[in-house]
Amino acid sequence: MERSRKISQTLFAVAANSYWSFLWKSPIFKGWSKRICCPGLNCYSCPAAVMACPIGGLQNFLASFRINLKLAEMQFGAYILGTLALIGSFVGRMPCGWLCPFGFVQEFLYRIPTPKISVGRWTRVGPYIFLGLFVIILPILVVDATGYGATWFCKYICPAGTVEAGLPLLGLHPELRRAAGWLFVNKLVVLVVILVWCVVTSRAFCRAICPLGAIYGLFNRISFLRLNFDQSKCVNCKACKTICPTSISFYNGEDQINSTACIRCMRCYSMCPVSAVSFSLGLYAGDLTNNEQQAGKAAGEKAA
Repeated sequence: MERSRKISQTLFAVAANSYWSFLWKSPIFKGWSKRICCPGLNCYSCPAAVMACPIGGLQNFLASFRINLKLAEMQFGAYILGTLALIGSFVGRMPCGWLCPFGFVQEFLYRIPTPKISVGRWTRVGPYIFLGLFVIILPILVVDATGYGATWFCKYICPAGTVEAGLPLLGLHPELRRAAGWLFVNKLVVLVVILVWCVVTSRAFCRAICPLGAIYGLFNRISFLRLNFDQSKCVNCKACKTICPTSISFYNGEDQINSTACIRCMRCYSMCPVSAVSFSLGLYAGDLTNNEQQAGKAAGEKAA
């Protein structure tokens, strides 16, 4: 399954950034597919991008929220929220592990042989802070004289935007370099810090910053696709925690198997030597272990 995941990550990264005509045509693709939200973090302004970034689109909607409210135009924002909710309700945070181009970059960086640093569980609140503050609150509250806000996360933090859009556009258009001031320097510093962190910490951006992962993570426990854990089979080998890119520890009860931090990479499912981890497809039935589900089923049959 890990091989299939790598192939999926590679193919989707290429497919989401397949407009190579930018080398001799318009610098940014503006075709019909740019109206479709990319399931992962992929910058709209990337010269090769053929899909829209959901976080960028959501920020643009919220930045113009006051104006749209006056004009009674909320369709675009509803479309973005609906798309994220639809994806999340089906597979939870699975796009982070299987489709996200920047997640693919993080995994590549972590393979660089260096001393590794683990981070505490407290970092899991980070994505929700960035989502609430930089994606929602600031774009709505901090506006200019015309009533429009700014896309704070894209403008000041997002490393995917710097890698995919900022650096390529400056390289392709020398005239833009003169306009790049302290803002670009700030983005470049943030990018370097995050990339270095990703070298020493597995999925550092996903674990502590990514607002898109925070949205998807809210659906993990109620999504159509869910992971299950059979405690009776577990031999406490810790293989699930060791292989987990976000260090989820459900074998000892510290975390729920469908934790909001789970990116649904399925490594625990593939690596468990006793098949204590499984996955199921179906309507929400609570965050139960296999044992609890079987006990409930047996009790129901006995009562009948």
